[in-house]
Parts: sequence; C-alpha cells; structure tokens
Amino acid sequence: MRKNDEQETQILLTRETSHFASRSLAVIPCYNEETTIGSLVVKTKRYVDTVVVVDDGSSDRTMERAKNAGAVVLSHLKNKGKGAALKTGFAFALEHDFDYIVTIDGDGQHNPVEIPAVLGNVMNNGHDISIGYRVGNDTEMPFWRRVGKRVLDYTTSLGAGGFVTDSQCGFRAFNKKAVEAIAPKLRGDAFSVESEQLIKAHESGLKVINTNVTCKYKNLDTSTKNPASHGLSVLACVIWVVAKQRLFICTGVLGFVSIVIGIVLRIYRL
Repeated sequence: MRKNDEQETQILLTRETSHFASRSLAVIPCYNEETTIGSLVVKTKRYVDTVVVVDDGSSDRTMERAKNAGAVVLSHLKNKGKGAALKTGFAFALEHDFDYIVTIDGDGQHNPVEIPAVLGNVMNNGHDISIGYRVGNDTEMPFWRRVGKRVLDYTTSLGAGGFVTDSQCGFRAFNKKAVEAIAPKLRGDAFSVESEQLIKAHESGLKVINTNVTCKYKNLDTSTKNPASHGLSVLACVIWVVAKQRLFICTGVLGFVSIVIGIVLRIYRL
C-alpha cells in the first residue's frame, strides 16, 4: 500500500468513531451493495455488539444505506479490493480492542442467523479461527463455482498445513489473538485474502475449525467480474503466496495447477 493510501485510510478510520467497550464486532466489506447492505446490517446487529461496514469506493448508495441501518462506516475513496477492505476492518477492530471479530460478505449470500454458530466455535470451544463451510442441500452454489472452489481449496492446502474444505468462504470468526497474528502479515488486496488468511494462520500456529453454513446464490449477483477470469486471477495470487512459503515444491505446484486450469477451462467451455 502506498504512503498516501495509508494516510487516507487512517484518516477515515478515526473519523466519526469513539472508543467501543463492546466485545464482538462484525466487519462487512462492500462494493456497490446498496440493494443488500441495509437489511444485512439490521440482521447482523442482532448477534454482535457493533457492525462496521467498509465501503470500498462504491459509486452507489452503499455508504448511505449502511449508516441509516446503524453501522459504523469506514470508506475508501477508491476501490482497492476485498483484501484491503478486510485489513481496514481488522485495523479498526484492533484499534478499539474488540475481543471477537466476524467477517461476512456484503452481497447477501450469507445468513446472519448463523453468526452464533460461527462465532461460538471461537468464543466457547478454544479455537482461534472459525471458517464457514458451505455444504448441504441449502447451499445453492452453482457447479462451476464448486469446481473452482475445489481447485482453490487444494492449492491453498499446500500452504495451510492440511486439506482445506472451504478456502474461499468469507463468513468467518476470529479471536483477538488471531487478528493480531495474521493482520500484519496480509499482503494481498484482492479476493485471495481468504486463502492468505489460512496460510498465515498455519504459519502462526493458530487453531482453525470449520463450521457448517448455508449460502444463497439464486437470483443473487455475487460478483462484479467474469467468473472465469476472476477465478483464475484468485488462483494466480494463491499460487504466488504458496510458492513464496514453500519454494522447494514450487515446481510441483505449478505443474499441478497447470493441469487443473486445463480441466477447469474445459469444463467452463462445455
């Protein structure tokens, strides 16, 4: 992040905020989510003490509707990426000394009713990070997304110390220890941030658990990018993170990924 961007974010972090004595915080990264953000904030507030929406340079009414719904809104003056938005949210959490942090996507695919289950595994069961695992009949994930997710799961697993069941789910919970450990190590600003979190968690010796969650995709536009190009760009970022961590298996990783990319492209074309 460039110096000007760091200064810009810091100014926005301290604007219209005060000390929070709360224990739990929800961080919602958003980019042009005016149709979903208001109701999402209202529902999320039922399960956490404070809701922060990080408006990542939206050109619509996301910021206005989030504020009207009762969220603390932190704004980037320009779109920087989901990773950058989450880092802004984590910085806020640490600055205000929250004990537990939930992240949930702003597009409405996650159900806030499941926050107690995701957060409970961190608050009550001795884990540092709880990862939402999208599985079951109520999970509306399209076939092409399931294929892409599995590819990213296998690739992330190479740097995360074991098989990862859902490396891309943005519905997660962290304790303060986890955020303090991984937030300073996050380098990517894009959608590879979920994989990077798991890799850095492994490096830091944190305890990670999966929590079953549902997700909504029908009649929901969950991406502003072409799915094939988006998936490949995330994969490239994840490969780079894994390769830097495990240089000696880099050649094997690239060979494996080349084969997988060929399969994914063939399926997508069909």
